[in-house]
Amino acid sequence: MIECFECKRKQQVCGTATSTICPACSAHIDLRDYKISSGFSRTIRTCGNVHLTTKGDVSSSSVICKQALIEGRLRANLHCLGTVTINYAGRIPGRISANHIIVERKADVHCFRRVRAGSIEIKGKMSGEIVAETMVTIRKKGSLEGNVTAKAFTVEKGGMFSGQLIIGQAGLTQGELLPEQKLIGASKPEDDVTVIAPQPVPAA
Repeated sequence: MIECFECKRKQQVCGTATSTICPACSAHIDLRDYKISSGFSRTIRTCGNVHLTTKGDVSSSSVICKQALIEGRLRANLHCLGTVTINYAGRIPGRISANHIIVERKADVHCFRRVRAGSIEIKGKMSGEIVAETMVTIRKKGSLEGNVTAKAFTVEKGGMFSGQLIIGQAGLTQGELLPEQKLIGASKPEDDVTVIAPQPVPAA
């Protein structure tokens, strides 16, 4: 089940499809997965997943996807319909918004712009401002430095938090969501990106 970026109409698609057309507004919808392993400067808007490897460096205006794994340098606004997993040590200058965010054990990330999510789970180190619609959880040995607005907040034994905490409703407003930008152009020759098409599942 996917949702059109333009008109938000939902439709079911075949698991092996790499793209489709919205039956309501005729917009093109990318369904591919992207694996980025070097410099990459193209806007991505897909209903598939994005994997930014340790050698990857994204410097485009925006990345919109279903799920994302961030292990390399992200210099773009990231909007994820599902889960963003961060396993990266360094600075993230762009905006991040997602349904759920996981900061892994080995991560040590500093977010310059406000991070917005339905819920956030911090296992490693993170600094920056967080706005969560529901829960912010700091796991054992995890640490968070910065101001937090959330509906609920939990710090496990061994976790650390330093900053201002506001407990309340933190709904996402339309004006704060990332602009949905169309895919423009093709990859540059120096871009090292692997596009992974969905594979059929063998019958039992």
